[in-house]
Amino acid sequence: MTEQLKAKLDYSIALLRKSENLALLYDNVDGFYLGFSGGKDSQTLYHVAKMAGVRFKAHMALTSVDPPQVIRFVKTNYPDVHLIPPPASIYSVALKKKVLPTRVMRWCCDVFKEGHGAGKVKLIGIRHEESVNRAKRQELEVSSYRFSGTQEEFAKWQEEQRAKQLEQMKKQQEQFDIDQESLVKCVGGKDSIIVSPIIDWTERDVWEFLNEVVKVPHCELYDTGHHRIGCLFCPMSTKRNLLRECREYPHQRHRWIETIKEMRRNGAMLNLDEHIDLSGYSEDEVAEFIFDWWISKKNSKEYVADKFLQQTINFD
Repeated sequence: MTEQLKAKLDYSIALLRKSENLALLYDNVDGFYLGFSGGKDSQTLYHVAKMAGVRFKAHMALTSVDPPQVIRFVKTNYPDVHLIPPPASIYSVALKKKVLPTRVMRWCCDVFKEGHGAGKVKLIGIRHEESVNRAKRQELEVSSYRFSGTQEEFAKWQEEQRAKQLEQMKKQQEQFDIDQESLVKCVGGKDSIIVSPIIDWTERDVWEFLNEVVKVPHCELYDTGHHRIGCLFCPMSTKRNLLRECREYPHQRHRWIETIKEMRRNGAMLNLDEHIDLSGYSEDEVAEFIFDWWISKKNSKEYVADKFLQQTINFD
């Protein structure tokens, strides 16, 4: 193990151990709620938590569009991970909402993933290196953007929350037996405390840890050129990856096209209608156009200009 990785691993383990009492306060049976996806980062998070010796339970929220290779990998190699079935298929939810999930309107995460672990201390495997937005994240946060910072800063924030709670109770002029446990619980309902132990790790650190330190297998998709593992046709994926999924998962592509046709029958406009008259095309053709636009990474106006309007220009 390189010295760089050792230093990061020691810090991650220390962070987990320092946070364990807080996790047990919210869940004295399972401790941390570990979000698991079957990808390399969640694997790393899982094994770092094992090495730290902290109490946790790993959960994987299924979405109905999970790659079958990932589900097989998790069931085989991580049988203790709790698989949470989806509340409905993503296609039925799209029909109900009358809108496709997009980068701007990512309702899929809200429906299938983000509500799990509410009222607990959640472990997630995000890393600063992954994106501009994640580069802004901190090692310890409270959901709903109520807090973001280090564990030391969180302790100060907790004290401020305790003081506010106590002051509110005094103002109400009610008599309470206020103990430490009731005051320390700064989240409830849909909120959760989020701890990101590997936030400063690089992709190279992750692969070194998995291949040389814990020496565990990884999902086969990484060996066939996939750089990330997630839901099929995720709106956050690159166009290149989406086109690849069209080839590798034609059944899922067909399901989305059939869903688009049903959405239109139910009155959904799906954006392209705003910019061009599609009445001269069959419903099958229109659904193909809309699916093509959806994975193109263009806004609807740009797609219509490239797909239809330029075809009508005579340059002679």
